[in-house]
Amino acid sequence: MSKQPPQSITVISLLDCFEDVPDPRVDRTKSHKLLDILVISICTLICCGESFNDMEEFGNAKYDWLKTFLELPNGIPTHDTFNRVFAALDPQYFLDSFLRWTQSLRKAIPGEIVAMDGKALRRALNQGQSLPYVVSAWAVENGLVLGQLKVAEKSNEITAVPVLLRALELRGCIVTTDAMGCQKRIAKQIVASGADYVLALKGNHETVHEEVKTYLDDAILQQAGMPASQGGKSELVHTETLEKDHGRLETRRYWQSENIDWFADLTKWEGLRSVGVVEAVREIKGKISTERRYYLSSLSCDITRFAKAVRGHWGVENKVHWHMDVSFGEDQSRARTGHAAENLATLRRLALNLLKLETTKKRGIRGKQRCAGWDHRYLLRLLGVAPTG
Repeated sequence: MSKQPPQSITVISLLDCFEDVPDPRVDRTKSHKLLDILVISICTLICCGESFNDMEEFGNAKYDWLKTFLELPNGIPTHDTFNRVFAALDPQYFLDSFLRWTQSLRKAIPGEIVAMDGKALRRALNQGQSLPYVVSAWAVENGLVLGQLKVAEKSNEITAVPVLLRALELRGCIVTTDAMGCQKRIAKQIVASGADYVLALKGNHETVHEEVKTYLDDAILQQAGMPASQGGKSELVHTETLEKDHGRLETRRYWQSENIDWFADLTKWEGLRSVGVVEAVREIKGKISTERRYYLSSLSCDITRFAKAVRGHWGVENKVHWHMDVSFGEDQSRARTGHAAENLATLRRLALNLLKLETTKKRGIRGKQRCAGWDHRYLLRLLGVAPTG
């Protein structure tokens, strides 16, 4: 697959991508077309539905309208049919369709931030199993979920991130990860794809974290004109931002340095050019808390670009994860048979992309969902289907 983001975009219909998904059922069990099942499912999620029962009820309520562009040879599938199909559907083929569709929509933006972060599927858990997680890749400027993969445990995010990296077009992008993605082989893979990285450091790299923390904390003290525990000239660049929101006051201070000759593992981290730290000072109802986070990066010293990458990664929480739970009820979903949890997670992210890409309605995601439930023409617009009549 080419690693160069497309300069001219040929938009692929989502329904065309659905038609390319292989049907996992044997012929004698195919009472309903796979395309019909997938279209009813995505429409249900767009219109505030969440479960397989919702899909059956949505289909029955909208039967006459759905019949205008779907075949529905045996009426609307039952909730058990939706469950069986999503449990059997190969998630890799479903992901491939997701990737092909999103890539056709994605605009080429130099230096775009692609944030990779995990989220728990809290109710999709059978007895004796580990809590399943989904890792999503979020293209910040495009406002698109580019793809996602399910992993068994939070500690296994590092196995999912390389698979997503291989599938995505990343040349010229800045890839950000949380601490679980801060791995030498991931850094090497990002650089090999023609991208840069900003990787969060925490206790999973205790020695590296302490080494970077000691240098940066001392350099910040030096820069402030205070005594430091070790000598040497500070080469930090610095910026800060101030945000006020509903009684919360937050100051964020960013520092970055290319002076990394002291770093013991310098040659082991592919493309490493700088280290950075972000200090968040929050004041809520008179109570003040301070937290510092440390980073390894292949970026040269450009504090504006470094700060933008860090802020972009934090945006995953309220632009993807928050909507998954509040707008799509992901935390409450009990789908757990076979591949159902992963495939529904993919479908939710497809629905979120459709809602974010539609700009004629000046509403939030939940408002657009309601509009889609009320207005068939608007729902067809979201699907990219030309209305009839």
